[in-house]
Amino acid sequence: MVAVLQGFWLIAAVIAVGWFLAHTTLFGRNEQQVLAKLTFWVGSPALLFLVVADADVGVLFSGFLVATIAGVVVTAIAYLLLARFVLHRSATHALMGGMSVTYVNSNNLGVPIAIYVLGDASWAAPILLLQLLVLQPMWLAGLDASGRGRLSLRRLIMSPITNPLTIGSLLGLVVAVAGIELPGMVRAPIDLIAGLAIPGMLLAFGISMRLSPVPRGRANIAELGGMVLLKLAVMPAVTWLVAGPILGLSDAEVMAAVVMASLPTAQNVFILAAAYRRGEDLARDSVFATTLLAMPAMLLIVGFMT
Repeated sequence: MVAVLQGFWLIAAVIAVGWFLAHTTLFGRNEQQVLAKLTFWVGSPALLFLVVADADVGVLFSGFLVATIAGVVVTAIAYLLLARFVLHRSATHALMGGMSVTYVNSNNLGVPIAIYVLGDASWAAPILLLQLLVLQPMWLAGLDASGRGRLSLRRLIMSPITNPLTIGSLLGLVVAVAGIELPGMVRAPIDLIAGLAIPGMLLAFGISMRLSPVPRGRANIAELGGMVLLKLAVMPAVTWLVAGPILGLSDAEVMAAVVMASLPTAQNVFILAAAYRRGEDLARDSVFATTLLAMPAMLLIVGFMT
């Protein structure tokens, strides 16, 4: 438990530095964008390449992934039913909300938590691959099918193969599946570049936390509360049920699956909401609320399971 607390403290401390830099106006939106671009285009693809390349293929395609998918599917269905038949939201709004409760911050927070809390970056690989290769194209296809999206079919098809995170992950997957051992001269510069990713993404995340507006609007409060409950309670609970009692995975696998399921909503969900001009407030507020509450929720989960 002490090691877990130390891992969370390390992550929180770096995020706090980013928050402080923004609070003192030393860093603003421009600096945040530079950090974000640096990690998105350079550091993170290198890091994800190494994470997936070093991952156990048996973990990438195992009961761990099955439990993760189960948590995503049940949570998505629960929200879509709530949004359509109880809250009477439009199809596009419901799809954006569904993405908000299932698409987790697996890169900016998932990888650091996997490394410093769970002790192995490869625990983040299954959810990363699931989101980049399946969930994002699926949700975007749904938004386009709803008739109100702005992204073209061509952009939908091209987005996975032009996304640097997807490219890095796929190249790493090829290395992992083929069992290729990277020569030191090849791996060393990739390791060095990958070192940019975690501090850069955590600092940028802290800056965004300080600069982002707080949730507002009474109309969204009830729905937001339901989304937070689904994201931080239902999704981890379903994942635990499938990983533990049903599949009988090891304690380490169950812990990793549940912690990854407890990650907050990814910030790029708000970017997509803005692109489609549907559910922008809800997407923004879900990112803010789940991010604020995710670490306390994960601490409770880890404390309960250890």
